[in-house]
Amino acid sequence: MPKSRIRKKADYTPPPAKQATTIKLTSRAWVAPVMLAMFLIGLAWIVVFYVTDGSLPIDSLGNWNIVVGFGFIAAGFGVSTQWK
Repeated sequence: MPKSRIRKKADYTPPPAKQATTIKLTSRAWVAPVMLAMFLIGLAWIVVFYVTDGSLPIDSLGNWNIVVGFGFIAAGFGVSTQWK
């Protein structure tokens, strides 16, 4: 019986190396401190309002001081969307 031919496979050649593309990222180091500051200012505003029975931080706002405190907290959440 005749011997079958041996097939030769082509040698493996790796694909050419891709050039590394540089991605320029802007610095977002300011996001976390600003976000935390807004959270803390809002929390402090509400706590001061409740502890002083409404006479501080701004007496003329009355119960709207709560809205101002939650506004700072909402602004903190808004800043957090910039975090990458």
